[in-house]
Amino acid sequence: MEAAWKLKQLVREAALLRASDVHLIPEERGVIVRYRLDGQLIDVEVLTHQLGRKLISHMKFIAGMDIGERRRPQNKRIELQVDDITIFIRLSTFPSALIETLVLRIFPYSKSDNLLELALFPSQVEYLQKLIHSPHGLILICGPTGAGKTTTLYSLLKDRMQHTKENIMTLEDPVERRETGLLQMEINEKAGVTYAAGLRSLLRHDPDLIVIGEIRDEETAEIAVKAAMSGHLVISSLHSSSTSGAVRRMLDLGVDAADLQEVLHGVVAQRLIDLKCSFCTGKCSIHCKKRRNTRRKALYEILMEEELQQVFHYLDTPHASAYPVNNLRKQLRRGIALGFISEKEWMRLGKGAYV
Repeated sequence: MEAAWKLKQLVREAALLRASDVHLIPEERGVIVRYRLDGQLIDVEVLTHQLGRKLISHMKFIAGMDIGERRRPQNKRIELQVDDITIFIRLSTFPSALIETLVLRIFPYSKSDNLLELALFPSQVEYLQKLIHSPHGLILICGPTGAGKTTTLYSLLKDRMQHTKENIMTLEDPVERRETGLLQMEINEKAGVTYAAGLRSLLRHDPDLIVIGEIRDEETAEIAVKAAMSGHLVISSLHSSSTSGAVRRMLDLGVDAADLQEVLHGVVAQRLIDLKCSFCTGKCSIHCKKRRNTRRKALYEILMEEELQQVFHYLDTPHASAYPVNNLRKQLRRGIALGFISEKEWMRLGKGAYV
């Protein structure tokens, strides 16, 4: 009972603060509880080793993990009811010298799915909507971990579902949150349900729009392109730091350049930026963060139409890697000029390797 109560307390507090992750880290003095708030880790409290073990075992049990297995990492998803709100949580365990560490990635159901509320600049939403309402083709969403790609993807689907009635099917690893109106399949590699195998089965189920959680290998990339060539709209995420880099990544995975050029409708690179705080000038405390309804917004680098075709042209030249797509830098400068973004945020993102 103590572990169940503590779990709900931690998740309730994390959801209130809009934390993205909760970390349980074993140390000599106890199990440290940390929240990731706006990309930064903040220590919250220290649990005893006994309570920490009970809490981790309880979470593994309700998630259907192997409680006795502490030597290898495990990943599962659970849904938790907290104050009449369904919160979707992805659990990840990792063995350590003391006891297992555990991280909870939190996806609150009440989080806004309105694209206009996600984006810093409404003008960028028009381009995103133009992409999601394409009749067919391939759309890639890229960016670093924690950039909000999943939220943007679900928001795009919600936007399309408001206008059309279609068979929308997803392949996810794992299904991070259940959505009404979507047919969601979870990857299970132990059972042979890989992205490639799942996509083959999905194509026989008469889909209109296909969502692939991530393109990881050559086989998945090839099938995704073939699905788009057959008249489906395919959306997927990809590990790449820029839009032009995503095109290069697909080619590195063995996709034929002519086929990719034919089906690729657009590429979106996303970053979350911290907005200037109206309550303080320095680093915000937890109490300050509680008072702010909006702390972060998304900036998008969107590559489509003529600019996208230019990327394919430059990829054939010796200086392909130098092709400048600076939409993110431009958006950052615009945000600074309008007073939304601090110079500190420019140093963190604008001059980094991700932009």
